[in-house]
Amino acid sequence: MNEGHSRTVVPRRGNPVVPSGSPGADPAPRRARRRARAGIAVLALVASGLPLTVATPASAEEDGPTMLDRRLAVRTAATGLVSPTGLAHIGDDDMLVIEKTTGRVQRVVDGTVAGTALDLAVNSASERGLLGIALHPRFPADPGVYLYWTESTTGADTTAIGETPLLGNRVDRFEWNGSTLTFDRNLIRIRAPQEDAGQPARGNHNGGVIAFGRDRKLYVFTGDLGRRGHLQNLTCGPTAVCPGPTVPDDQFGGPQPDSTHLSGVVLRLDDDGGTPRDNPFFRAGRAMGGEVGATVQKIFSYGHRNGFGMAVDPDTGYVWMQENGDDSFSEINRLEPGMNGGWIQIAGPVRRVGQFKEIETTFGGQNLQQLRWPPANIADSPIEALRRLHMLPGAHYSDPEFSWKWEVAPGGMGFLDSRKLGPQFEGDLFMGAATGALEGGYLFRFNLTGNGRKIAVDDPRLADRVADNLAKHEITESESLLIGRDFGTVTDIETDPDGNLSVLSLTNGTVYTVYRR
Repeated sequence: MNEGHSRTVVPRRGNPVVPSGSPGADPAPRRARRRARAGIAVLALVASGLPLTVATPASAEEDGPTMLDRRLAVRTAATGLVSPTGLAHIGDDDMLVIEKTTGRVQRVVDGTVAGTALDLAVNSASERGLLGIALHPRFPADPGVYLYWTESTTGADTTAIGETPLLGNRVDRFEWNGSTLTFDRNLIRIRAPQEDAGQPARGNHNGGVIAFGRDRKLYVFTGDLGRRGHLQNLTCGPTAVCPGPTVPDDQFGGPQPDSTHLSGVVLRLDDDGGTPRDNPFFRAGRAMGGEVGATVQKIFSYGHRNGFGMAVDPDTGYVWMQENGDDSFSEINRLEPGMNGGWIQIAGPVRRVGQFKEIETTFGGQNLQQLRWPPANIADSPIEALRRLHMLPGAHYSDPEFSWKWEVAPGGMGFLDSRKLGPQFEGDLFMGAATGALEGGYLFRFNLTGNGRKIAVDDPRLADRVADNLAKHEITESESLLIGRDFGTVTDIETDPDGNLSVLSLTNGTVYTVYRR
């Protein structure tokens, strides 16, 4: 942490925001290719459903990450980074890496930090800080570099919970001149503080991952930020029971989604911050009018809790996102225009709502990290849960494509857009851990079905697309998906210019390269 050093605060320049649509109403069919089902060399499948036996791993570096498929190995590509949360390849052996706690965008050339391209004054309390990076789809012809970060009110880095503006999470566009980044414009400001009466102030659930879709629109994810309003499927507010009077979310208003209560959503924006007219709630927002309507127009999907990974399938254009539970039901979702993910009424498949309630009312904090709506309020049946959802005009509920019964803390994720590792890995989705101690810092690999809409499974125990693991942070029933260990906390996964897989570790301050042996 580089707390206390002074720097220039980025100037504030507002930008109109306009609603937009989908990653592609008719996504192109997934590339025709044969997805080999060669075993991951990790297991011997046990029909009884007992935990599987892990084979001897193939490691490329002593005391470093390990690949469990003998066709693959891993090496260190860059080290010496401080709490890195995202990377963007800007050339061969040339990348920008963002650091959560220092607010710095570091340029890494040939594995060495070559200099600081930008230094932002960040509030990095809890899960705040410099969190997301995306290059303009036409980069470098368009030099735009987009950052999601939490602003400090002091002009210096801080970890004090209160030292951020109300709209302290922001997405800004900067321009790359070959050596440094220069501020161009602000696209949107999003709430940061969680200072609600009757409970401790928090700095978590900021989300922060951003990505350009194949439609050249910017997808921005922000977590629920501790809000308890319409976008968390509470039509009457945080403490009310519907039908009945509506209760404000906090001292700033709500529960309607104005600009200070925009949370638990994926936004879809033009590259200048405008709102695309084909966004799923554009017409609904126009009918609502005012600040609430303009906010709703920006939303692509809502009803999300929090997460650290988002990735765009290069074959289909579908946007995928992982979502962390509290104590139960981590999720992987394929986002759909107008999707309601169900939070806080539902986590995991709606048919499992009874298990969701049982775990959250008997384990851990038993408060869903928010005292105003305790887990005892969770519905007692799938029908009741679905009836409670706050459905914006045109919204629809979608179950996750994959989930774990107990929270496993998934982290950064990305698709392999290359045949470099072998055709059996091309187009696969890789996902790491959000907590480095979990299973030594796992790396999962997911194969998709031919149309790219579902996760394909070979293990019969996963036919329902739910891993019934036995405890929190335990991976029973998903061993067949495990392809690597000891990566620590994984915050980003990208295909590098050589066609290999870049895996970014926050805890190790390292970029790793997964390559074919």
